[in-house]
Amino acid sequence: MNHNTPLPPASPRPLRHLPQGVHRRVLTAAQLRSHGVSPAETDEHCRAGGPWQQLLPGVYLLHPGPPTSEERLHAVLLYAAREAPAGTGVPQQPDAEGPHHPVYAAAMITGLAALTLHGFTSAPPLLSLERIGVLVPRLRRLRSTGCAQIIRTACLPTPEQATGLPVAPVPRALADAVAGLTDAGAVRRLLSEAVRGGHCEPAAVVRELNEAKLLSRPHVVDAVDSLLAEGRAIAEDRLYRMVSEYGLPDPVWNVDLRLPGGPHLGGLDAYWPEQAVAVELDTRAPRQRHRQDDDAVWSEYARKREHLERLGITVVHITPKKLRDATEQQATVIRTALMAAGDRDPAAYVVVVPR
Repeated sequence: MNHNTPLPPASPRPLRHLPQGVHRRVLTAAQLRSHGVSPAETDEHCRAGGPWQQLLPGVYLLHPGPPTSEERLHAVLLYAAREAPAGTGVPQQPDAEGPHHPVYAAAMITGLAALTLHGFTSAPPLLSLERIGVLVPRLRRLRSTGCAQIIRTACLPTPEQATGLPVAPVPRALADAVAGLTDAGAVRRLLSEAVRGGHCEPAAVVRELNEAKLLSRPHVVDAVDSLLAEGRAIAEDRLYRMVSEYGLPDPVWNVDLRLPGGPHLGGLDAYWPEQAVAVELDTRAPRQRHRQDDDAVWSEYARKREHLERLGITVVHITPKKLRDATEQQATVIRTALMAAGDRDPAAYVVVVPR
């Protein structure tokens, strides 16, 4: 054998050498090239009746027939993700620690698809969605096409993970979903499930709706009113349970305070008359924060609190989020205020009336 004879060029490894999985069934043109598949070969495979198909510009499905919901999600992310070095978006062989998932730079699923991935029962099944929302930075040069709906934002939120995919947090996903809905009932159901299901607090939802300039739509405003009412009911129930479970003395619930023969001082969610300690839930804050007259509303809110404290009444301010995530801490704050009552000057006499 002539050892000086040059060896033939190495042939690219066939795609069948790759492990099976949804990540391998949806690849970009760049990923195919990195595995030795030329653009001409890709076009040949995607001819009518061929074994492959093009789902989105530069994104290919490596089998005939309709894509699964997982394949559509990965295709949308591959289309929208920022360009990365060849092969970056293709996960490595799973190891003992579990499967590796591809990294989609600066792109995440949002809108109804994201809510479905978060487990919302009121969101439609993925396969029924004609388009899948994908959130990208505002300056990305992309257009909505096929099953990909491009949604731009000036500030990309930190994604959460759902079934191994980057997904917008629930408040942002809700805002993007609501932006495309005109059915008041559908909007109300989504917002209600967000709070009732413990996915997020009303304040976060209202903040995102306001940022998206959706609070001028009547059907959204109506849904927000229902959301805040439901959020208050949930927060009140948590407050009742906290008092009971942590052995706090029973207060009088949902009362108004008045000076004898004088003006109305304001409503409180819980009040301990002997210790002059009050609890006020901040469930009204998110809506007030976005009204045109919010400065006046907040000034009035602050004046009420300052007035009560000048009368010797300790006001404990609690948000629904703190009640949910730090219940024991909030119970300790209230218990401390009750115990400190004996060290304070007696509070002014006030009349307590039911609301």
